[in-house]
Amino acid sequence: MPTINQTLANKDSAIDSLTITKKISLLPLVGIIFFTVSGGAFGLEPLISQMNPGWTVVLLVLTPLFWSLPTALMVAELSSMMPQEGGYYRWVRMAMGDFWGVMQGWWTICFTAVDMAIYPVLFVNYLAYFFPQLALDENGKASISIFISRWLVAIAIICLSLFFNYLGARAVGRSALLNTFLVLSPFLIFILMGLFTPGTFANSISAIKIGLTKTPSSGAITSGLAVVLWNYCAWDNVSTFAGEVNDPQHTYPRALGLALPIVILAYSLPVLIGLGVTTSPSVWNESAGWPVIAEMIGGRWLGILLALAALVSAWGLFNSQLLYVSRLPYAMAQDGWLPSIFTHTSKKTGVPIVALLVSCGITALFCALSFGKLVIIDILLYGAELSLQFIALLVLRIKHPNFPRPFRIPGNWPLLLFVVISPLAVTAIVIVASIKEAEDNYQLFIVPILMASALLVYFWRRSSVKSKEK
Repeated sequence: MPTINQTLANKDSAIDSLTITKKISLLPLVGIIFFTVSGGAFGLEPLISQMNPGWTVVLLVLTPLFWSLPTALMVAELSSMMPQEGGYYRWVRMAMGDFWGVMQGWWTICFTAVDMAIYPVLFVNYLAYFFPQLALDENGKASISIFISRWLVAIAIICLSLFFNYLGARAVGRSALLNTFLVLSPFLIFILMGLFTPGTFANSISAIKIGLTKTPSSGAITSGLAVVLWNYCAWDNVSTFAGEVNDPQHTYPRALGLALPIVILAYSLPVLIGLGVTTSPSVWNESAGWPVIAEMIGGRWLGILLALAALVSAWGLFNSQLLYVSRLPYAMAQDGWLPSIFTHTSKKTGVPIVALLVSCGITALFCALSFGKLVIIDILLYGAELSLQFIALLVLRIKHPNFPRPFRIPGNWPLLLFVVISPLAVTAIVIVASIKEAEDNYQLFIVPILMASALLVYFWRRSSVKSKEK
């Protein structure tokens, strides 16, 4: 019986993995997943003031069950079935054909074009803890000189990540593993000090109980859910460099199984301890956040540690995200859906250097903007492309039930349907609520415009792809 990789190879000979001799092993892959999905509890602080402690904890606990776990299970099965460069783009294309494969790939590129630039900007925001001259004013604005300074710092972060990614996937994996330790260690100290501080746990439970008696506004719940989903998304993105992973059929499921509880604990435990220290909205916000909360429980030195961890987290997130972003244009160009220049790789390291440079260049341009209001747009685009992956999971189960799957979602069809339906239902809730509660009408126009632009790409390249296949 032919494997699915052989079937794909017969369909299109341009699907071979990058020529990589030094590949990613299990623990570095866990580090990459952590920094693709999470990077620590940074960014959760405004949830407490937007909603309240009780509802924040509810979202942090339930979201992994209905969103993260199904996505991780889907990625584990399809990565073990089709461990190739391009990941989810390959899955959707195999299941539903070229049209939906292009939709999947282009929607992801649009999503990441905005999302990637958030992380260098976050780095600059946390750097302002040490260099107040980089801080924005109370209205979130900056003078020309401060604006240029912030942008240059962001460019430096992009260049540093470009260097690590040029060295190859294994270098990114090793740095992600080290960064995971550097981010989680200060939080571990923070958690332990909180646990041994009298009254912290009792205060936290009390704050949660009081919060659950108060129902936030529908708008607050919508924005809060979008933030939590954004913090728990991107499990699928680690599939795009499967050809650069050692024994991907078995390594991916193991790495995902290790990373999921780490991410859940990295979010929930600091929040539980922090609520035992204070519930003041003047602290639970983007301007103060974890460094100030850490100062309240351990002094200035712990605040500095958390601020340094925030810098590592922001850089680590961008560095790991750049790894998967640059592989998607490479995979689409191999199939002819993007210009062939994106297939050029470094002779020294084997990485897709043109796709890498273009990804960094686009991010550098977007770093000049503020992305605080774009989280909902990110989630809507991400929800659309994620939905295609779950549909592909069902289609491949039906069309190719006998293809080898080293990891298969346990249980029969009822569990499989839960895995597929639950994240789709969450996405639908966010879409409906976003339309209903939208304050900025531009959100209702940007998403469909970006999604429709995939049609232009498809019809622009279709003739060249068809002639190539003849």
